[in-house]
Amino acid sequence: MSYVDGFVLVVPKKKMAAYAKIARLAGKVWREHGALDYRECVGDDLKVKFGMPFTTLVKTKPGETIVFSYILYKSRAHRDRVNAKVMADPRMQKQPPGMPFDPKRMAWGGFKTIVAA
Repeated sequence: MSYVDGFVLVVPKKKMAAYAKIARLAGKVWREHGALDYRECVGDDLKVKFGMPFTTLVKTKPGETIVFSYILYKSRAHRDRVNAKVMADPRMQKQPPGMPFDPKRMAWGGFKTIVAA
């Protein structure tokens, strides 16, 4: 079964263009190094009436939105190989000035796939 790295982060709306630029480069790098899929998704319908809204979970402030991202791999071992190559890629070493989000407010983890429909 496949393996997924999942991310949830808070981005100021005024910095979404800068974030999207970084995300496009990251997606290109991950795919070149073997990731099966790479998605960056910005919040659209976040005022849900059932369960806990993401906005409550991550305590967004006015002017902020949520980005949900995931990277798909063949397996955890494949993820580890791909990520090692990505982290060694010179394009990932260049941090843009003024990171467009606060990494301390980012959540991420690796997930085993249990259903693929």
